[in-house]
Amino acid sequence: MLNLSVLLEDSARTHPDRDAVVLGSTRLTYAQVDAAANRVANLLVEHGIRPGDRVALSCPNLPQFPVVYYGILKAGGVVVPLNILLKSREVAYHLRDGEVKAYFCFEGMPGLPIGEEGRRAFAEVEGCEHFFLITADPATPSPVAGEETLDAALAGRSPVFDPVATEATDTAIILYTSGTTGQPKGAELSHVNTVMNVLACNRVFRSAPATDSHLLCLPLFHTFGSTVQMHTGFSTAATLHLVPRFDAAEVVRLMETEEITFFAGVPTMWWALLGALADTVDVDRIARNLRIGVSGGAPLPVELLGRIEERLGIRVLEGYGLSETSPVVTFSDPGRAPRPGSVGVPIWGVELKLIDEDWSEVTGPGAVGEIAVKGHAVMKGYYNRPGATAAAIRDGWFRTGDLARRDEDGFYYIVDRVKDMIIRGGFNVYPREVEEVLMTHPAISLAAVVGVPHESHGEEVKAYVILHPGASATPEELIAWGRGQMAGHKYPRIVELVEALPMTATGKILKRELG
Repeated sequence: MLNLSVLLEDSARTHPDRDAVVLGSTRLTYAQVDAAANRVANLLVEHGIRPGDRVALSCPNLPQFPVVYYGILKAGGVVVPLNILLKSREVAYHLRDGEVKAYFCFEGMPGLPIGEEGRRAFAEVEGCEHFFLITADPATPSPVAGEETLDAALAGRSPVFDPVATEATDTAIILYTSGTTGQPKGAELSHVNTVMNVLACNRVFRSAPATDSHLLCLPLFHTFGSTVQMHTGFSTAATLHLVPRFDAAEVVRLMETEEITFFAGVPTMWWALLGALADTVDVDRIARNLRIGVSGGAPLPVELLGRIEERLGIRVLEGYGLSETSPVVTFSDPGRAPRPGSVGVPIWGVELKLIDEDWSEVTGPGAVGEIAVKGHAVMKGYYNRPGATAAAIRDGWFRTGDLARRDEDGFYYIVDRVKDMIIRGGFNVYPREVEEVLMTHPAISLAAVVGVPHESHGEEVKAYVILHPGASATPEELIAWGRGQMAGHKYPRIVELVEALPMTATGKILKRELG
């Protein structure tokens, strides 16, 4: 028997009075977070949620996120975290595909209409029976008559709950990702998948109980933030300082005032952080406190890595992984000399190899192949997609779609991506999904989407568009339309109207000639 919520419960038992989450003037201890999660579990059980039922969560980095997340787990439910930038069409797809029974959705942050989008999606999906509105201020009522806020729903419920006994291999989380079909797929992670990933991360980070203070800027709905910081931090009774919306100046201020020991970010966050270290900032104070820095989500440029280490005096550990691998499969080894440009070596309990299209292993000095992963990190499969699961996993090996080389000491270096995935600011954008949405526009006949270099985001989304004969639309109009149809990290910021696209003899678009 194993339930992922043990990470919270154990720390609440051993360090009940230690701060678990901090946001502004709000400071919740481990005992308080655990009690609130128990109330959520009681709420769900009383509303008919049974072990294995899927429960979705759309929420920024607020104290309510871990409270609801662990409450779902305690009730035996499966957490389905959703990107808070999704539009109603996209939310509805996830609710239907995941056969979600209940939905917790946040409302109340300026410029973030997820409450409105989520409410509209919930109304469209049959089978999703319960909607709970999360508000930043408990005193704020729902703007919709008869709609129950989370705080109102939890009022009077017991802070005591006996967690449902789940098997280690039961599904704990469904993380939505995309593939070559363009349709998001739900990667099923078991309780043991995530617990083992947390234990392996703690080996790398050399974390001691009740000593670390994490600055959590990574979105918690993403596996990087939830596993590498929330779960890993909770497992060692760390204090998590939450940042709902990344702002480099605010991050620096918190580093100065809160004695932050652990910071993780995508390369663009590290880039912005360095830019915010003005002359008035006490960099020495920040550097004295900062024990560990972590980068992931995209390769960290070697030049930027050197600037970080020189300015802050710390070694940044780089890792690599995917939603399908819980997520971490490699990390820099703190006990060995750094290898700039490398994503490190396989973590404890995980094997890697390089393969070709036919799954045959690629060997030899400097050989490039697709990364395949085996071990406790590999997902159970894609939810309700046996065909996609069989194509991705063979004999326990999961093929990642990423090309890499391995040096003589076993360090891996990401070379390229097999697929055409774009990484914009640490978020994966899949061109096929964007192309399918663009082609629903009445003026668009054909679209090809690629990533182009961008100074701060790493890559930007660019669309090459062919219009229907006689149709008219400007690039600006198409960009504005896309903004209303797709999440903020997906819609193309650059649109170029073209008469034709380069193609092979079989009609396949040659994307390598675009960009």
